[in-house]
Amino acid sequence: MAELRVAPAVCAYSTESLENLHVEIELPGVAKEDINLRMQETSFTIDARREDIRYIGTYAINTPVDPEQAKASFRNGLLTVEVPYRERPTPEKVIPVSG
Repeated sequence: MAELRVAPAVCAYSTESLENLHVEIELPGVAKEDINLRMQETSFTIDARREDIRYIGTYAINTPVDPEQAKASFRNGLLTVEVPYRERPTPEKVIPVSG
């Protein structure tokens, strides 16, 4: 049977302090030793495998981060990454919608 390639479910957001990027990646059924996470200043790549499924994807980061300071943990199929921004992102601005 051929290996199925799937983009994992990813949720990424700034922490309330706007100092860190928080990333959650769902990798059900994957063992910790089968996860390869690579992080650059403006993107990250995940490549994880379980029996017949390969979770793979590359994702852009809109504000540069410090990959040297990244911390990752894996528990119950959820990979969590916390990495500080190099520069603090601009706070959101609410845009009124007319209609």
